[in-house]
Amino acid sequence: MSALFEIKEERERVILLGVQVSDNDDTMESLAELKELAKTAGAETLDIIVQNRESVHPGTYIGKGKIEEVGMRVAELDATGVICDDELSPAQLKNLEAALQCKVMDRTMLILDIFAQHAVTREGKIQVELAQLKYRQSRLVGMHASLSRLGGGIGTRGPGEKKLEIDRRLIRDRIANLNRELAEVKKNREVARALRSKNLIPVAAIVGYTNAGKSTLLNHLTNAGVLEENMLFATLDPTTRNLELESGEQLLLTDTVGFIRKLPHHLIDAFRSTLEEAKYSDFILHIVDASNEEAEKQMYVVYETLRQLEVKDKPIITVFNKKDLITSERIIKDLKADASVWISAKTGDGVEKLLETISDLLKEQKMLVEKVFSYAEAGKIQQIRKYGQLLEEEYREDGIFVRAYVPKEVFYAIEK
Repeated sequence: MSALFEIKEERERVILLGVQVSDNDDTMESLAELKELAKTAGAETLDIIVQNRESVHPGTYIGKGKIEEVGMRVAELDATGVICDDELSPAQLKNLEAALQCKVMDRTMLILDIFAQHAVTREGKIQVELAQLKYRQSRLVGMHASLSRLGGGIGTRGPGEKKLEIDRRLIRDRIANLNRELAEVKKNREVARALRSKNLIPVAAIVGYTNAGKSTLLNHLTNAGVLEENMLFATLDPTTRNLELESGEQLLLTDTVGFIRKLPHHLIDAFRSTLEEAKYSDFILHIVDASNEEAEKQMYVVYETLRQLEVKDKPIITVFNKKDLITSERIIKDLKADASVWISAKTGDGVEKLLETISDLLKEQKMLVEKVFSYAEAGKIQQIRKYGQLLEEEYREDGIFVRAYVPKEVFYAIEK
């Protein structure tokens, strides 16, 4: 009788490295986030080491003395690798790995690994592989040692890793193929977007820092069944669901991938078509984890990412979420928002107020119709019911009197 063997991937044990270049930068907050990212990727953080320097060392990220200190900690704690809190150049990666004699990863590699674990749809998988290959393309020399080493773990997962002996030519060919596939997927997305636009149903894009509670809110409003986890990047692929407001109006809610500080530019490029849902929406729901001490900085990251995506002049409702977890009395404001609401997507507290705020915003984007339609024009009233907010309907001898708010396109169509 043959024995059964269970193959188990060894959990990585890592040391986190950061460089603090000024007293008021956010290095410690960024490293705390890096620890959460490592946990999400399945790694255990053994220690966090910070070096104060005027600038990052161009050749080895940290200085010579600090390298010796880290090397001793790696041996002492029996760490399997180190993760740096910035994107390393090929030279930094190669030199640091040679000096420490262990696996070296950077923030970008870690985020790409998490994305590889969480991509579900064809589009998501293509985008992740594309980002991974672009990252590896410029680092083949620097990653030579780690790629030739047997074993799995962070940086070796996902569709982006086909064979350890991938060379530049194969990567270039694969990137070209993926770009063609992505262009096809993007075309389908644009067709779907055009159909939504033709239906005149308003679209709201849900954006926010990762783990702010976007999926929880979408599930609460629409029973979307999207994965909810208290971890970074729990959901990756965008979800669009229909929401019917109390007035009978239809609204499409589109969830987008969470933003994060130092989001790799390869990912912004690869996920541009997904993230552009915000660009083509009618307004934006900006979800903020109000219980997080870094809420203001996270809001800045979101707005900065929207700026990179050229999302501008959109009405914004800022939703301060997780009010049930707030323990301090600090006041957070979003001066860029058109309106703001405090809620708990988990308990439902404040959600009614949010829906009222959404209705008010939609009303502002519509035009008021007060008119008597002849009975022969009953079809126009059907359009008003479908796309607008019917406030009053009265059957008279000379026709049907209607008072309603409708989209501009409907207003001009029924006035003809």
